[in-house]
Amino acid sequence: MRYEIQGTPFPVAICRLEAGETVCCQKGGMAWMSPNMKMSTNAGGSIGKILSRAVSGESLFQNKYTAEGGMGEIAFASSVPGNILPFEISPSKQIVAQKSAYLASTENVSLSIFFQKKFGAGLFGGEGFIMQKLSGEGIAFLEIDGSVIEYDLAAGQSILIDTGYLAAMDITCTVDIEAVKGAGNVIFGGEGLFNTKVTGPGHIWLQTMPISSLAGSVRPFIATGN
Repeated sequence: MRYEIQGTPFPVAICRLEAGETVCCQKGGMAWMSPNMKMSTNAGGSIGKILSRAVSGESLFQNKYTAEGGMGEIAFASSVPGNILPFEISPSKQIVAQKSAYLASTENVSLSIFFQKKFGAGLFGGEGFIMQKLSGEGIAFLEIDGSVIEYDLAAGQSILIDTGYLAAMDITCTVDIEAVKGAGNVIFGGEGLFNTKVTGPGHIWLQTMPISSLAGSVRPFIATGN
């Protein structure tokens, strides 16, 4: 499969498949395609895998598109302003991502739940107790809200992240929470009680405009009609 990512601030991943190649996506992910792309919808595996996708924020069913009779083309569009990032997934390169980040992938990429090992990180870290894990082998496309900032964390090196700004990380990274220090900072700082603490080794991808923050910014104008 060959692909290119075009457009801003609503990008699209355009994939070109050889005859017989298949790509998968969540319900509603396809934007346009050539007539020879055959669609099939299924649960995509065992009951465990179905529930895994549902709990991790994705739909129960998965759409598969296969090129028939020659080269095919299909496009997957972002649902929010931001970026689409391609990830090369392999047994030695697994990715953990925020809920609902998954857009599409080649057939041999598996989507499952990733439980935070520390219960407190799941409750207060801003990403929820469950995130998505991408494993297997192939290419996966993830939606990132806003712009993308990347860091390489060395072993033991940490970064503090406000709620919702962690988009994805290598599975070698760990997530914890750290309380905001000082009663005045908690009450008047507007940053909440906890920050998400990510510790290396591994690569992390941060997003500059979580969809929850965007919704909060426009909500007053919708409510007042201004």
